Order: sequence, then C-alpha cells, then structure tokens
Amino acid sequence: MMQLKEVLKIKGGLPVTVLASATVADAIHAMNEHKVGSVIIPNADGSPAGIFTERDVLKLCAEGRADFAKMSIRPCMTCEMTTGKPEDSVSDVLAIMTAKRFRHLPVVEDGKMIGMVSIGDLVKAKLDETAQEAKSLRDYIHS
Repeated sequence: MMQLKEVLKIKGGLPVTVLASATVADAIHAMNEHKVGSVIIPNADGSPAGIFTERDVLKLCAEGRADFAKMSIRPCMTCEMTTGKPEDSVSDVLAIMTAKRFRHLPVVEDGKMIGMVSIGDLVKAKLDETAQEAKSLRDYIHS
C-alpha cells in the first residue's frame, strides 16, 4: 500500500509558503507563480501555522472583500488543519480528504513540514498503483 512519503518522493519539492506578515495579495501571487492551489503559512519553528487556499480567495470575493494588497493573511488563513505523516497510506488520506472536503494536506514529520499533497497527487498515485497491480496480475496469468 502506497504511503505519503512515496508520493512526496515522486512529486518532490517543498510546499509553497508565505510569511505570516504577508498580505492576501502576496499569497495569491505566490499561488499563481508556482501554479498551486494553496500556500502554507509557517511558524518560526517550521511547523504549519495555517493554510490559505483558492477556496479562501473565493470566500473573500463572495463577501465583497477585494483590497487584497492591504489585507493581512493572518485572519484569512485556516489555522485548524489536518496534517499527514509520511507513513500515512494514500487510501486513508484520500478517505479523510473526501470526508472532510478539503484538497490540500501538509505532510509533517517531527513537527516540521516536509511536503504538501493535493487530492490530485493522491488520485494519480492511486491510479498508478492500481495500473501496476493490474499489470502484475496480467503477467501472472500469462506466465
């Protein structure tokens, strides 16, 4: 069963972060520049303080708030977030993300962020795992 550490190894890279002193505009620019749907706001020790996602931008727009260059990220980020561990299984995390209706999961080891997985990353990993299992079964049947 595939684990998050394997997904991160394939995916590579650390999550995109913005400082707690950033504005909402800074976070939006970072997401756009890196072509990601979320940014992490880290604490000084490297642990995640919060997450800011595309959904948060939509919520602000729906509320009629638009002065993103002057708006601090701090009150707009989600502080109560679910995190994963490297040894968590892709299947278990997919189930949690589906049940709780979120699409981005910081992966934390020893209190420090080591990566970020999206639901798209996990679906791709699950599809690849299923394709490999099917190939193994076909090879077994034909041998």
